Amino acid sequence: MLDVVLSFAVILIVFLVLPLIVGQTEHKVMAHMQSRLGPMYAGGFHGWAQLIADGVKFAQKEDIIPAAADRRIFMIAPGVALVPYLVVLIAIPLDRGLVAVDLSLGLFFVLAVMGIGVLGSIMAGWASANKYSVLGGMRSAAQLMSYELPLVLAAASVAMAAGTLSLPGIVEAWQWWWLPWQAIGGVVFFLAGLAELRRPPFDMPIAESEIIMGPMTEYTGMRFALFMLAEYAGIVVLSFLTTVLFLGGWHGPFLPGWLWTLVKVFLLAFVVIWLRVTYPRLREDQLQKLAWAVLVPLALVQLALTGVVRVLT
Repeated sequence: MLDVVLSFAVILIVFLVLPLIVGQTEHKVMAHMQSRLGPMYAGGFHGWAQLIADGVKFAQKEDIIPAAADRRIFMIAPGVALVPYLVVLIAIPLDRGLVAVDLSLGLFFVLAVMGIGVLGSIMAGWASANKYSVLGGMRSAAQLMSYELPLVLAAASVAMAAGTLSLPGIVEAWQWWWLPWQAIGGVVFFLAGLAELRRPPFDMPIAESEIIMGPMTEYTGMRFALFMLAEYAGIVVLSFLTTVLFLGGWHGPFLPGWLWTLVKVFLLAFVVIWLRVTYPRLREDQLQKLAWAVLVPLALVQLALTGVVRVLT
């Protein structure tokens, strides 16, 4: 019982700390890439406490629920968007033997639970009684349906290569030559994951220049903050999964295994921020075409290539 309690305490701390670090990193990295300063005053040194200040600001704002909204669904939607990412972390290994729960069907579990998080946006859009929010919710549903398939196919290629659905088992089976062998699947998985998180350039459900803030238009205060925290938590979870499945997890020379995992996670989080700054938002037809005409065929190619290599070896 003590081991379980300690494991969940560590997971909770990681869940609360890493998204804040990624959020602060996004502030500063985007500022440097766009030739501006970014946060500089909160906390003194380069605005290190800006996200804490933002949290205090959100806590002080009035919690408003539209009169025509479905109050119950409106209130629980932010939790539905956030909690699945906390649940997913229990099955992701940080180092050899350092995982809260080693599930034999761990990969199936994390992909299934991650899909639930998108339902928070759909619920928020439908319950807000706002046409822009409904449009954002519909776009979230269409995006989930489109990008779930290449995400699952790319993950299946790694599971086929390792011969197991256990995430620690996949990392144990990983070899350095998997980097070029599974590279196509890694790119497909990462891009599909970004689309499911609705991160730029895949942020059509939010598209503030078109539909204000999509499903989050009517949210204020801490409920809006929970949606923001869910976004950064999703970045952390996606980076962890990409690291575990395609980059060898804790494998690496000299450094401790858990440190290698964190280094890879933060490098991928940097790439997420880099993509946001670099590419403009896709149109809805471009977004759907990328999924069905590019990522799905590439994922099938990776799956077939994995099958051929498995047969030959």
